[in-house]
Amino acid sequence: MRIISGKYKGRRISPPKGLPVRPTTDMSKEALFNVLNNHFSFDGLKVLDLFAGTGNISYEFASRGSSPITSVDGDFGCVKFIKQTAAEFDFPIAATKSDVFKFLEKCNASFDIVFADPPYGLDQATFEKVVLLVFEKNILNEEGMMIIEHSKYTKLNHLANFSFQKSYGGSIFSFFEFESEQEIEGDSLENDGEEE
Repeated sequence: MRIISGKYKGRRISPPKGLPVRPTTDMSKEALFNVLNNHFSFDGLKVLDLFAGTGNISYEFASRGSSPITSVDGDFGCVKFIKQTAAEFDFPIAATKSDVFKFLEKCNASFDIVFADPPYGLDQATFEKVVLLVFEKNILNEEGMMIIEHSKYTKLNHLANFSFQKSYGGSIFSFFEFESEQEIEGDSLENDGEEE
């Protein structure tokens, strides 16, 4: 995988084999950050990356100047790799080994961006629980945005604070805001850039 923009644009990061991950593709990642670029200045954004896996999304935010970044994953190998990579690049990333739901229950911090990429195989209720906890625990700042990556078989557009979604290949990004300003994305439920 590679960093697509920012200070470390073009740098490749090679996670060890055997990690239980499904990294966001470069195409999907670039599309996601194009959307975010229309809403935020990345410099100084406080970011929470849930089910962080290899840290792919965290590195992208860090390369663009976001700080601090908290990466949460339940796998020891993933957290170890994120810590190693953050140290190598001097990224402001704090990697935490924790069950995501336990982390959210105890979290007393708030963030400008909350990104979550749960395993696609989890059931509908589990995906919904991630979103609900973030809003119930006031983990998202008032002007912030939550993004959850999921497959086309998971539907989240009925949840409170849903704003819009974008589809790229087999991945869908659902965006949530406190004020669901649908006019931001007029084609809120349209699929953009979908591969055949």
